[in-house]
Amino acid sequence: MRDLDINFSLPIEALEEKTLSSTPIFDGKVLHVRFDEITLPDGKVATREYCHHNGAVCVIPITDEGEVICVRQYRYPFHEDLLEIPAGKLDSPDEDPDDAVRRELREETGAMAKSFTYLGKYYPSPAILDECIHMYMAEGLCFGETEFDDDEFIETLRVPLDKLVELTLDGRIRDGKTQICALRAHMMLSRRQKQE
Repeated sequence: MRDLDINFSLPIEALEEKTLSSTPIFDGKVLHVRFDEITLPDGKVATREYCHHNGAVCVIPITDEGEVICVRQYRYPFHEDLLEIPAGKLDSPDEDPDDAVRRELREETGAMAKSFTYLGKYYPSPAILDECIHMYMAEGLCFGETEFDDDEFIETLRVPLDKLVELTLDGRIRDGKTQICALRAHMMLSRRQKQE
């Protein structure tokens, strides 16, 4: 919160929780569940359960015609198919997100981009998950072959950016990273047009 241009009345010490102990509960391929004992700002002891994740990237690829390359895939936890922008997890906590976003864009859409604009970090569920998704906008696209993972079944389609924003605003895009990137990219491109 230190990078926000907002005048907070409380110092971070008035809110900060400090770790006393951390116990792994489950170590999976993607998620690692932990049980921590903490000290609250008032000195009382409490517990926190959360999932650790290496992090991820997502990208809103925009064609010269103003279309977003989207992917439709089935999301098992919700038992629904969702329309999303391309995304994927970091292969390790040390992987450079700039490298990962290029890989994920190519694998899921077959596209390569002349330019990437960093759109910031997104914490999808900060109360229970420490995943950080690095968001990008890709422009100047050229296309080759997709390279889906063995367990990925994806339909790739093009949606005009204005339509994706409309679907976001009326609640039909349920994926959070797609909502945020659609709105940010739309605003950034609108500002860019005004400056030209």
